[in-house]
Amino acid sequence: MFDPNDSFLYVIVALVIAMVLAQSAFFLIKAWRRARALGMQPQLLRKTAIASAVFTVAPAVAILLGVIALSRALGFPLPWLRLSVIGAITYETTAAATAAAAQGYTLAQPITDAQVYTAITWVMTLGIMASPILVVLLGKRVESGVIKLKSKDQKWGELFMTGLFLGMISAFLGVVFARVGEGLTGWIPVFVMLASAIIMAICGLLRKKLGAWLEDYALPISMLGGMGLSIPITQLANGIL
Repeated sequence: MFDPNDSFLYVIVALVIAMVLAQSAFFLIKAWRRARALGMQPQLLRKTAIASAVFTVAPAVAILLGVIALSRALGFPLPWLRLSVIGAITYETTAAATAAAAQGYTLAQPITDAQVYTAITWVMTLGIMASPILVVLLGKRVESGVIKLKSKDQKWGELFMTGLFLGMISAFLGVVFARVGEGLTGWIPVFVMLASAIIMAICGLLRKKLGAWLEDYALPISMLGGMGLSIPITQLANGIL
């Protein structure tokens, strides 16, 4: 039986993440030295570094939640690798769930079949590779086109960007509403999404009183709240049935 938490996988993933951390440290040192060469004071540099580190806490919490959510089915090493290097929780969960469903599995159960696990890994990896490649090939052209559009008509430029954003959101909403035709159980993801949306709205209201710092923590708070409320929502739906 295949073990998605095998020690060999931990070693491989640790080596990859160590390389990424080494690159980060290298460029941090280079940037620090360059800043000193430009005459920036060490006190200002330390303040900037501390502020940047503090504001990475909120995104890190969201990433940790993603690792925990995927670890039940895929073990800890693969989600740790994916979400620590290039992946995003919105993409990784969707790609993994789709690949698992195509093979008759769900992420609610541990994946102990090596072929299924490998297929999920390939889907998650190859799918995300298109993003950095397309950015290199088309990013500058798209940006130039958007700038030209905004310079000619600011309103249509804003509508274009809004349309792109809504298109991205619609792709994820398709996953949420995919099973509503199956009855009440198919509506559980929708109810969980609405619960998270309500929590996000509450965070938006609290931001006006507590300050803009809450913006960085609104996403992990809504995710944690949605994950927590998914348990009673599922129990309630199953109880009604």
